[in-house]
Amino acid sequence: EVDWMGAMINAIAVMVIACPCAIGLATPTAILVGASKGAENGILYKNSEVLEKAGHINIVVLDKTGTITKGEPELKHIIPLNGFNRDELLLLASTAENGSEHPIGKSIVKAGKQKFNSIPFPSQFKAFGGFGISATTDEYIVLIGNNKMMTNSGVDIEDIESQITHLQDEGKTVMTVAIAQKSDPESFKPVGIIAVADTIKPGAIEAIGELHRLGLDLVMMTGDNERTARAIAKEVGIDRVISEVPPGGKADAIRKMQALESLGNYSSPVVAMVGDGINDAPALARADVGISIGTGSDVAIAAGGITLVSGELSGVAKAISLSRGTSETIVQNLIWALFYNIALIPVAGFGLLSPMFAAGAMAF
Repeated sequence: EVDWMGAMINAIAVMVIACPCAIGLATPTAILVGASKGAENGILYKNSEVLEKAGHINIVVLDKTGTITKGEPELKHIIPLNGFNRDELLLLASTAENGSEHPIGKSIVKAGKQKFNSIPFPSQFKAFGGFGISATTDEYIVLIGNNKMMTNSGVDIEDIESQITHLQDEGKTVMTVAIAQKSDPESFKPVGIIAVADTIKPGAIEAIGELHRLGLDLVMMTGDNERTARAIAKEVGIDRVISEVPPGGKADAIRKMQALESLGNYSSPVVAMVGDGINDAPALARADVGISIGTGSDVAIAAGGITLVSGELSGVAKAISLSRGTSETIVQNLIWALFYNIALIPVAGFGLLSPMFAAGAMAF
């Protein structure tokens, strides 16, 4: 006589063991735990695809201002030239920059207000992205900008180039102040050098060291000149520098890395961009993984696939490590599921495993 009941129980046990539910459990459970652990550490993944992709990152591009540095430059040097004194130069520069939205301009105005309390506004103001500004005060037409701007405007800075280079080698951002009489708006002469410095974020050097230990290739990207950029990169321990990037050029620089035009160390480069500003948003969106600093602009946060809520640079290494750990767990789960199926299907087929124990083994 056939034991239909026993045969049915054995068949159910085999079905439970052989059912691919282990695969259905292995991946989502690991991702859920990974995302939860990330949230506990102030790391928000936009979706599970980002969580998985972050583990494959091999190039990390870090914006300088606001990411490696605080993004709050301070005025460090005022060097007057051609008959101006320090106070006259500071008043002239802070007047020209009054109303500027750029952090460097704000730092000059802040120093001026500390000295003079009240700073007049220029009658005309124009910003040139990546170069500097021009403004008109009561007495002069004023240019404040980098060497390229001075050269393009016909300002002779040959006599002060050594001073500029020395300050740049110290990691400072240097601008020349030049003026022209309103009666002769094309004849500019330099009247001073202004240098500002941005402070490196606390913990940035340690965070970059941790990224090196993860075997990642690090790149610092900035609009600053080559000398200043290299000085700051050296201080924090980054070897590769992309400098003098125009405000709209960061996304293109990311694209070149992805296309192996810039860094050819990988057969399949996976590029992460870490940034905080509005001008970083296109690069964050273009990168394979965009990591936005939570204390930065809303546009940058929206463009990034990962948000570091605290704004701490150490979160980058944590986010990548957590993603790698999650991927390893998924693979381990699938391997366990495979061996469990191979081992227990024959056991269930011989009627030696009840369906309840089979279900418990599968979930385990």
